[in-house]
Amino acid sequence: MDLILVLFPVALVLLAVRQAEVRQRVALLSEHLRPLRVERHMEQLTEGYLRALDESDPTRAQVLWHELTATEDALQNELRQLAEALQGVWGERLRVSRWPMGLPHATRFFPQASFDFRALVALHAQGVADALGNADGLPPRERAFRATAELLLFQHSCHWFCRSQNVASARLLARHRTHYGQVLEAVSPATRTAYERLVRGA
Repeated sequence: MDLILVLFPVALVLLAVRQAEVRQRVALLSEHLRPLRVERHMEQLTEGYLRALDESDPTRAQVLWHELTATEDALQNELRQLAEALQGVWGERLRVSRWPMGLPHATRFFPQASFDFRALVALHAQGVADALGNADGLPPRERAFRATAELLLFQHSCHWFCRSQNVASARLLARHRTHYGQVLEAVSPATRTAYERLVRGA
């Protein structure tokens, strides 16, 4: 009983510190996303891809694909702007813990078990640009599938930065009914290799 009485207030303090850290991270990322329309463009693209893929009339489907071009261009530009803007932020503020669970100040006390969020956003910006540019010449369905996976992985990374890997994976599953591993398998081989090298420290 005495041990519980000692540990309980300690746990409350750690929780409060962690929640404050999460709020700071959310505020930091929101500050850089606010001037952009990244989230809105991501939503427009994913919904637009589904409509185009469900269209049985090839002519109408082609029109739908064409209508998404402007949104694709805007999203590519904004992800690049986000990556460039984050380069001006002090690096320690953008470290991400590799541990699945969110622990207070884990990146400060264990910097060797963390990675740079700036590098990760730059990686995602390039991955999305490559997918939309379709250098591999994929047919529309496969191109849309890969681009969507690249966007979902970027979203997962943002949640990971703000909270933790476990929370990010749980949100991915709850919102999109997709497992983290499935998304990682669906992105381009180049993105997957660079991503794993960065976040795993391999």
